[in-house]
Amino acid sequence: MALTPLDWIVVGIYGAIVLAIGFGFARRASGSMEDYFIAGRSLPWWLAGTSIAATWFATDAPLATAALVRRQGVYGNWLWWYEATGILMLTFFYARLWRRAGVLTDAEVIEIRYGGAPARALRCFSAVYQGLLKNAVVMGWVMLAMVKFSRVLLGWDPAVTLTVCVGLALAYTVASGLWGVVVTDLLQFVAGMLGAITLAGIVLTRFGGPVAMAEAVRAVPEAPAGVLDLVPTAANASSLEIVSFLCLILILWLRSGQGDGYVAQRLFATRDEGQAVKASLWFAFAGTVLLTWPWIVVGLGSLLVFPPAAMDPALAADPELAYPMMIRELMPAGLRGLMVATFLAAFMSTMDTHLCWGASYMVNDVYRRFLRRDRSERHYVGASRIAVVLLAGVAAAVAWRMDSIQRGWIYIIELTAGVALVWLLRWYWWRVNAWAEIAAMAGSVLLANGRLLLAAVEPVLPASVIRAADGFYAPEMDLIRGVIILVACTALWLGVVLATRPESDEVLDRFYRRVRPGGWWGRVAERTGVVSSDPSANRMWPGFLLGALFVYASLLGVGYVLTGRAGIGVLLLAVSLGAAAITVRIANATTTPPAPGGAA
Repeated sequence: MALTPLDWIVVGIYGAIVLAIGFGFARRASGSMEDYFIAGRSLPWWLAGTSIAATWFATDAPLATAALVRRQGVYGNWLWWYEATGILMLTFFYARLWRRAGVLTDAEVIEIRYGGAPARALRCFSAVYQGLLKNAVVMGWVMLAMVKFSRVLLGWDPAVTLTVCVGLALAYTVASGLWGVVVTDLLQFVAGMLGAITLAGIVLTRFGGPVAMAEAVRAVPEAPAGVLDLVPTAANASSLEIVSFLCLILILWLRSGQGDGYVAQRLFATRDEGQAVKASLWFAFAGTVLLTWPWIVVGLGSLLVFPPAAMDPALAADPELAYPMMIRELMPAGLRGLMVATFLAAFMSTMDTHLCWGASYMVNDVYRRFLRRDRSERHYVGASRIAVVLLAGVAAAVAWRMDSIQRGWIYIIELTAGVALVWLLRWYWWRVNAWAEIAAMAGSVLLANGRLLLAAVEPVLPASVIRAADGFYAPEMDLIRGVIILVACTALWLGVVLATRPESDEVLDRFYRRVRPGGWWGRVAERTGVVSSDPSANRMWPGFLLGALFVYASLLGVGYVLTGRAGIGVLLLAVSLGAAAITVRIANATTTPPAPGGAA
């Protein structure tokens, strides 16, 4: 698709604004590590929450969402919709704790919560595991999505795409750190929503509105069974798919419940714990509801523009090309430039975050902690900028080897499933120790990569073992395998807890005074004389449940309206408004001012 001069003007203006913002914040980010990585702990809730949502709106999300609609129908998007449950758990149970910890990275919490050599080793391993291994995979699929988009719309070679897009993201991330990232994220979120809603509006208009389009989609030959169903049922999914769906609910609820990585980084950067709670709640709504439906509408429209019975060979081989092909087919001159700018925004809003977040691990938890402990703040800011560049190179190499965005999503779910419960309980149960977390993390890495490890010794294995491994690692077992990893690793780390000593009283007292959690810390609270700052469970659980009602009633209500079932949709939206009002009141009531002398 050839862009017109008007399209390129739109793209050029957008790129110039982004670079101006990034370089404008360079001085503000250069004072210290805290300024560079967590914006001096000064972000308001709306900016922090929007920045997290913008990071979710990566180039991979529209492509993968449209592909899920083409393969499974609308309900296939529960692959990531259920993560909102975990985000709401973060909102009401963990956001306050993260902000009270007063750290630069979530890996730093490890040496506050645990002590001795195991804690030091775990902190280093966790920084590499999160900041390099997991982070490179995520950035890899984001780059892969941009490569696919550019191939369809611009005809660019992958090397050209990666060079141009990564270079632009690096330019302002290196200069400005988190301040530049969050301010450009705000711009990118607005641009991304504007482009996505514009394309969805064109699709609905072309096919006569929600009701007419829904009828046309139902009549498409070879469309997925129950293509407009919003939840999986026996009519549109096999028993194995429904079991996998239930497994996904469990995994994503537990895995995302405490928050980690870039989400935690934004909470560290907020002004206080009340702002952290509100940022998390806004993210749950914006990331799940606002971003989702424009992509799904385009996916449904693609079934009419590119019906499965007469599909383009390239699209048949790779359904993730449907979204950029819809842009090429439907968008007029000028608006095509807007969509290119939108995808560039989506790409950069994720890349800048992951580069900044990953570099914070490499510098704060590896370089500064273990290699150079007595250098100036200016030295560490310089090292952080170098780390950003190196991480971009590693991610580009990973992207070069990837071919499926959805497979990358599944791999990350499996890679982190085994640590879900230990990460949740380390805040609320004093008995969890460093060895438990080490065991869970090692077990999760081994099981997620088990097929690769078995391949190395396959010639000496019995045929029955090979068949069993092939069945366990078959694609249809993806999400069930994630639950097996969760259960196996939970059993492993609980056994390790019982077989090893607890952390010392000194370590436990230090952590409790600093974070003041609720839960099973009674003996430590009694010993220290410090009262927990957490609200009671009869406030947090109703907030969590009403928050879930608010988000999912909104999600399904909008979905029913856009798929031609306005009656039930409007009813659900009314329910969501009522739940939202009560949820916000509870969220405000569950934050308390810091206890005098509470921090260690």
